[in-house]
Amino acid sequence: MIGAIAGDIIGSVYEVTPIKTKEFPLFSRHSIFTDDTVLTVALADSILNNVPYVNKLKEYHHHYPWAGYGGHFERWASSGSSQPYNSWGNGSAMRVSPVGFAYQDLATVLEKAKQSAEVTHNHPEGIKGAQATAAAIFLARTGQDKAAIKEYIEKTFGYPLSRPLDKIRPTYFFDVSCQGSVPQSIIAFLESDSYEDAVRNAISLGGDSDTMACITGGMAHAYYGGIPDFIQESVVKILPKPINDITQQFVEKYLR
Repeated sequence: MIGAIAGDIIGSVYEVTPIKTKEFPLFSRHSIFTDDTVLTVALADSILNNVPYVNKLKEYHHHYPWAGYGGHFERWASSGSSQPYNSWGNGSAMRVSPVGFAYQDLATVLEKAKQSAEVTHNHPEGIKGAQATAAAIFLARTGQDKAAIKEYIEKTFGYPLSRPLDKIRPTYFFDVSCQGSVPQSIIAFLESDSYEDAVRNAISLGGDSDTMACITGGMAHAYYGGIPDFIQESVVKILPKPINDITQQFVEKYLR
């Protein structure tokens, strides 16, 4: 989970000013956590304390109202309604990493990912993006190699994962849909040789950088067994204590 959060923070600088290179500083004085982190931790809190997803998503929006939510989510979270709004956006995928880490069999991961998505993102593409991301994390943390992960995601969800990043990058653009960003984020993980390399891959596409790095970062964390100490130390300094506390509780319970 911390890998997803770190990806969000590292990518935050490049969301407004996308880049097409892997050569960039990981952190700067402009690095911040965004809605990706807030909602990831909301789901972690929900799982830890057995509270409905919808309750924690709205609660965390209330505590961190300035974090940069999408318009549909902002209206939903600020309203008195708990009805989903049929979104196919990548918000369902960027927040789902705790599901991939918390449960011990793939069927449960898929069902919990569906449930976590459909409180807002009940469009089939929104659900698929969350399930594919959570499944990749689960398979990675349970020892499957990249070929097996790629084959499962392609066969189960129909995402094309064979086009190399060097072919995607020149014409790729900002895309907040699951179908237009989750496959590319998975490819960024598949082509990596380390956690840091995976995050650099995702950001270098020049798209929705914080969210794609968040999605990729969760997978890379699971596959590579953690994140570098210097990245974790930088992340901890940026996060407020309540988010750090829940993150640490989740790590202690599910990632030890």
